[in-house]
Amino acid sequence: MKKVSVIGAGHVGAKTTYYIAEKGIANVVMVDIVEGMPQAKGLDFTHAAPLRNYGVTTVGTNDYSEIADSDVVVITAGIPRKPGMDRMDLLKINTDIVKTASRNVANYAPNATIIVVSNPLDIMCMVALDASGFALKRVFGMAGILDSTRFRYFVAEKLDVAVTDVQAMVLGGHGDTMVPMPRFTTVSGIPITELMSPEDIELLTVRTRNGGAEIVKHLKTGSAYYAPAASAAEMVEAVLTNEKRIAPACAYLRGEYGYEAIYLGVPVLIGANGAEKIIELDLDEGEKALLDNSAAAVKKGLADLRSFYTMA
Repeated sequence: MKKVSVIGAGHVGAKTTYYIAEKGIANVVMVDIVEGMPQAKGLDFTHAAPLRNYGVTTVGTNDYSEIADSDVVVITAGIPRKPGMDRMDLLKINTDIVKTASRNVANYAPNATIIVVSNPLDIMCMVALDASGFALKRVFGMAGILDSTRFRYFVAEKLDVAVTDVQAMVLGGHGDTMVPMPRFTTVSGIPITELMSPEDIELLTVRTRNGGAEIVKHLKTGSAYYAPAASAAEMVEAVLTNEKRIAPACAYLRGEYGYEAIYLGVPVLIGANGAEKIIELDLDEGEKALLDNSAAAVKKGLADLRSFYTMA
């Protein structure tokens, strides 16, 4: 049986664990620094097994050594921005958390693939890569699937069609500068540019960019976790089953799309070796300009990171 470890047993980490368990593809270990919390959730998930028909184990721990021999490690640990906390404070705290987690992965599970969920995602992928020392394709991030699944839902809702018939593509950084791609978003193979007006498409792209903020507005003291966890579980499954799935993910670029040494959301072939291949789309001038803007925001985040954290 394959083994997956999830670092962070908060809302996203716990739901990721549960979704992976329900797929029946791996035993799962949850690690968290809060004593008793991951243990309780691991037991609770185990008690649900007879009702949900999964035969894998779910174990919670405070000890990183229990991630040994993991095939995939999902890093969800981190804190959301709190009142009075500026972006740099958040970046520093989550950098320390992700750096510690990644070094422990390198120590106890050196053959694992790392999937980063912690925010700010594009920057935390770089931290995980640097701290782990892993090969580029074995460290990548989740957000593209989450952003595209939101776009899929909004399109299906607007057109009153089955969500399963909609495929969507969202590129760029995970945040306000993400780039939903209408030309590459289809309903049963039909581009949505053939099915709705440019005005309606623009409204849906804006709502996709604000999808996370819309949830935060309602929750007030938290952020989304069901859809992010489901997205992470899909990526784990693609790696464990060598699915060779093409999906948007946060991958390290070495000249693709004209960008060097940054993580950015692009179409990726996901298989047993991680982000195995980056797919380069033929973007028009407007699409490329939007992606350039998103890449610039990521580069600014990297500059902020390097102001206090020395990269290897």
